[in-house]
Amino acid sequence: MTVQIESTPNPNALKFSVGVDVGGPKTFIAGRDVDDPMAAGLLSLPGVTSVFMTADFVTLTKTPEGDWGAIAPAAQEILEHHFGE
Repeated sequence: MTVQIESTPNPNALKFSVGVDVGGPKTFIAGRDVDDPMAAGLLSLPGVTSVFMTADFVTLTKTPEGDWGAIAPAAQEILEHHFGE
């Protein structure tokens, strides 16, 4: 399964459509306790500040200094691994 990446009106947020129900809505914030291993993996990416999951997509928010060029492919890999099997 391929995760589709879409821009949002917020330049510091990207939507990752995974094609299956992700549960939620749930929000995970960097620096807080996270009880979801996939969300924890996404939050460990440099620059990611929050993970929002609902319906069939996950939205990541980054710091203004964060680099989508590094974050997006790493997040896509985590999501494809988690939802692709």
